[in-house]
Amino acid sequence: MLVKTKAIVISALKFQEKSLIVKCFTLSNGLKSYFVRDAFSSRKTSQKIAYFQPFSILEIEAVHKNKGTLENFKEIKTAVAFQTIHTDVVKSTIVMFLSEMLHYSIQEEEKNESLFVFLETALTWLDHHDEVSNFHLILLLEATKYLGFYPDISESDLPYFDMIEGVFVHFHGVNSLTEHETNLFKILIDLRFENSQKIFHVLERQILLKILIDYYSFHLDGFKKPKSLEILKEIFS
Repeated sequence: MLVKTKAIVISALKFQEKSLIVKCFTLSNGLKSYFVRDAFSSRKTSQKIAYFQPFSILEIEAVHKNKGTLENFKEIKTAVAFQTIHTDVVKSTIVMFLSEMLHYSIQEEEKNESLFVFLETALTWLDHHDEVSNFHLILLLEATKYLGFYPDISESDLPYFDMIEGVFVHFHGVNSLTEHETNLFKILIDLRFENSQKIFHVLERQILLKILIDYYSFHLDGFKKPKSLEILKEIFS
């Protein structure tokens, strides 16, 4: 089947000496993996390598056989021409980390248009703003709405948050955040990209980042801690 769709690059893995395996989150079909043969072998194809940076947003034409094997691109072009995401060291570190997080979070080959639109909108916001120290925290929490485990905030006045059940509770249990951690988490829940800056200091962001990674770990089978986590911590230290 020939498919034309937007696609967000999640990862690109070098295969043997000259090829790439590229994982994309597509608007039309959810998560798909593509084989790019001889990506490093000629001037014409090597120019395409720039397309496959983390969170690049592409317009692709591809052949989808839908047999659980690697698919193939026919045409690729940039859908959103980012100006700063891949050149600013802070932003590029953020997107590297977030793409790793989503690599282990988006697990099904099925359409999730609302998640795609959310990510595209969020990345466009990131590209156009400079105060981005809490961007990754907000995106990870908001993404759980589309991944199926957003916290139940109906009783958010309660003092503790249970990480397994995803609810606020009266008493501190083995799977609960402390009262201080819960208060930070409540502040994060109320934040949006446009009003998020200079809310947390460095240690509070580190606490929240650990909370979010643990929360993903509890709710996603096969989730792994991103290798780029330490780089991210260094950038924001």
